[in-house]
Amino acid sequence: MNRRARDTRPVIGFDQQLRAVLTDNLKRQPRRRCPRGDRRHAAVAIVLVESELEGAVLLLCRRPVTMRRHAGQWALPGGRLDPGETPLDAALRELHEELGLRLDEHSVVGWLDDFGTRSGFVMTPVVLWGGADPPLTPDPDEVLAVHPIGLQTLLDCTPRFITIPESDQAVLQLPLAGDLIHAPTGAIVYQFRELGLRGRVGTRVDRIGEPVFAWR
Repeated sequence: MNRRARDTRPVIGFDQQLRAVLTDNLKRQPRRRCPRGDRRHAAVAIVLVESELEGAVLLLCRRPVTMRRHAGQWALPGGRLDPGETPLDAALRELHEELGLRLDEHSVVGWLDDFGTRSGFVMTPVVLWGGADPPLTPDPDEVLAVHPIGLQTLLDCTPRFITIPESDQAVLQLPLAGDLIHAPTGAIVYQFRELGLRGRVGTRVDRIGEPVFAWR
């Protein structure tokens, strides 16, 4: 008996029905754009792929501790826009550079709200359909490890909102991958869960706080 047969945990199937539901839910809420001001523009991708054991999963990355900024933190594939790039251009380019996964505009499922960070970025998130068990070749300079997060696991987790003395915004913690995922990554994943998977129109992230270690 294989592992899949022994594993009785529920999974969300990676199929066109899931894609249709996500597309419809994400279209139901107009995307909020953040004024950039002097902040830099970045794009990140929630990449959905199929896992043999967990069905539909999203790809979450751990950054190497050797990075100059945000070392060791959880992140979605992505980075700043190059001159002349659109957010989609940048997200697709960074996805290929970081994970070796090449997608195109036909993989777009939908968009989430911009998230303005304390560290000086406006992040534009796009949801991408990545295919069934695509081969990944993470760049060791940018990715320590890739963690597939089952969409059912994401739905089953219990988000926490805590207060910290340094901020008047509640700080979000998502218990995933044996750790706590904070904003900005946690905020983007949380909105994907609430709006994309649950269809909860009105879920916004502009008042979600970041922990102090993410401010730099």
